[in-house]
Amino acid sequence: MITNFDQLIDKVRSKPKKRLVAAWAVDDHTISAVRMAVEKGIVEAILVGDEKKISEVCAQENINTSLFKIVHVAEELKAISTAVDMINNGEGDILMKGLCSTDKYMRAILNKERGLLPPKAVLSHVTVVSAPTYPKLLIVSDVAVIPAPDLNQKTAITHYVIQIAKALGIDKPKVALLAATEQMLPGMQACVDAAMISKMADRGQIAGAHVDGPLALDVAIDKESAQTKKVTGPVAGDADCIVFPNIESGNVFFKAVTKLAKGELAAMVVGAKAPCVLTSRGDSTTSKLNSIALAALVAK
Repeated sequence: MITNFDQLIDKVRSKPKKRLVAAWAVDDHTISAVRMAVEKGIVEAILVGDEKKISEVCAQENINTSLFKIVHVAEELKAISTAVDMINNGEGDILMKGLCSTDKYMRAILNKERGLLPPKAVLSHVTVVSAPTYPKLLIVSDVAVIPAPDLNQKTAITHYVIQIAKALGIDKPKVALLAATEQMLPGMQACVDAAMISKMADRGQIAGAHVDGPLALDVAIDKESAQTKKVTGPVAGDADCIVFPNIESGNVFFKAVTKLAKGELAAMVVGAKAPCVLTSRGDSTTSKLNSIALAALVAK
């Protein structure tokens, strides 16, 4: 079982290299993270963007441009669509967001004619978080793509976090379906959805994991809170995965962990034809490197 990002990078290093295509990779954070991934033997890399800007960043950061293949596209939107086309054409295994905004990146992925979304697929976002106060990695979703997931989307998200947890070596992940309370309150939709998904898991419709909810955050990750509130079961106080009821709760959680608790993360879009690295432009180079490693772990 992988319990930290160093172990994740070591695991990926032992596998055949995947090919990374970075869209509008013209900033120092993206290029530095890709350089680190290349030097660690995780990926082979293609940078799509303005070659002059890329060369200027490499000169400033003392990065050898020969580490990458550079595809010159001087305009941002064209660079993103070119990167997506390269994935569709089999020229890369992983897509990565560079300096472009998330909405432009996601529009290219979701493009009906040239995007990466399979028919009827649910596109979501999974983040793996390393918090200094928690003894293992936490797999959480959705913090960046689906604003208010309905029951079907939450079910898909639950499947996604289980898949990522299993890729990290967790045989039977413990999934907490989050709400503001662990009580079953019919007037709170998060509680209703969590209870329904938990029952689906009980009846084998969601396999290979312990799934419980509704659970409040403290009950999900703190054994003492679970004992005090008399909440039992394999998930209580020991969650591997958290499914958030909406994007606000998830986004605030992961930014609080990284900015206040100085945690690190790895993040990517799931449900597409290929893993799509998606971190915030404000995330650290280390988090971007971790995200590349996570995408490389699950890429086919």
